[in-house]
Amino acid sequence: MRFNIKKVVLQGLVSLACLVATFPVSAQGRLSLSLQQAMDMALERNTALANAALDIKIAQANKWAAIASMLPQITASADYSNFMGYEMDLRGMTIAMPPYVTLGVRSSMTFTPSMLVNAQISEISKKMSDISLQQSEQDITNQVKTLYLSALVSEEVLNLLGKNLECLQRLHEMTLTAVRVGTSEQTAADQIAVQAAQLENSIASSKRALEMTYNSMRLLLDVDVDTEIDLTDTLERLMAIDDYLNLVGEEFDMERNYAWQLAQQNTELSKKQLDATIMGAMPSITAYHQYSYKEYLSKDANVMNMTPPNMVGATLSVPLFTSMQQTKKVQAARLAYEKQQNSMHDTEQSLLVQHSQLCYNLSTAYDTYNAQKQNMEVTQRVFDNISKRYEHGYSSAMDLTNTGTTLINAQSTYVQSIMEFLNARIALEKLLNK
Repeated sequence: MRFNIKKVVLQGLVSLACLVATFPVSAQGRLSLSLQQAMDMALERNTALANAALDIKIAQANKWAAIASMLPQITASADYSNFMGYEMDLRGMTIAMPPYVTLGVRSSMTFTPSMLVNAQISEISKKMSDISLQQSEQDITNQVKTLYLSALVSEEVLNLLGKNLECLQRLHEMTLTAVRVGTSEQTAADQIAVQAAQLENSIASSKRALEMTYNSMRLLLDVDVDTEIDLTDTLERLMAIDDYLNLVGEEFDMERNYAWQLAQQNTELSKKQLDATIMGAMPSITAYHQYSYKEYLSKDANVMNMTPPNMVGATLSVPLFTSMQQTKKVQAARLAYEKQQNSMHDTEQSLLVQHSQLCYNLSTAYDTYNAQKQNMEVTQRVFDNISKRYEHGYSSAMDLTNTGTTLINAQSTYVQSIMEFLNARIALEKLLNK
């Protein structure tokens, strides 16, 4: 029994640890977030998404209101009447008209074909609200993903620039030493110092850009502006270079795309609105039952109660002539439906072209990334080689600064190619609804 208790306690601690691991770590104004945690947190705290969820509930309520309009409606009434002592003379017979109270209950039910179509329209509106919510969630997650990756790329830029600055500072100190002993000229040290200063300015600018990215992320996550955010995912893992071919080669399922879904629901909505307009010329029927109870507020027995306690009835209404009003309404609704069908066709064609273009963009961005990566690696080796040659006096300061400028440009182009690749991938994932 003692062993079982220990086992249960151990399992409980393991489960608790797994549960805690799924939540972002926060301590003293710091957040440690993976990309998935950041996206989940943004979805949970975004006000626009909360409003979109409320739109779904509103559409659901409107749907049931439309259905309820076809069901029996019951109303109760109470009426008090006083004839101020008047008495009715009926051929010499006096009939008292005392005050009275009438209590009534009326149940009725009205049905027209258009009411059924309106209920279907309400259902379509609910579906559209649901699609809009999912589309909003997709936009929010893509914004978080873009900011998260931008921050990682900016940190990569700072890392590269920091290494270059360390190298230049070391070479500058070495050159100053050589100037002091008379083996080098001051101009060489000045050239390196100028490039190091320019590099420091680039680093400061990159840090400001990174802070702006973090501020945008804080806004999406709805956290305090002083909250420090630590990114736990790596750029290499999130880029998933090896999987890009699978994304490019994936078949485009248009029905998964939210833009197509909204266009399709708009087309269905236009069709139902045409049906509702046509049904407006159909007959309508109303049936009712009414129960009334009249109580005279007098002890005089000589009164006449002409109110029946129960009454049923039905009304059939048939439109006969509307001076072409209904015909023109149907014509306008039919033209609107044809217009929406054309828009649906344009949407499908546009999505097909967009898919082809985004696949091309991603493939091109991948090729550019590979080329710029190789170029940066070669330029880095050249810079390292020139640095060593400069240390041994085989290269000039001009060669060093020129190579350093070339390296910085290569690194900048390499980082830009990373962002282009990531943006192209996010755009294609959004289209495919991945």
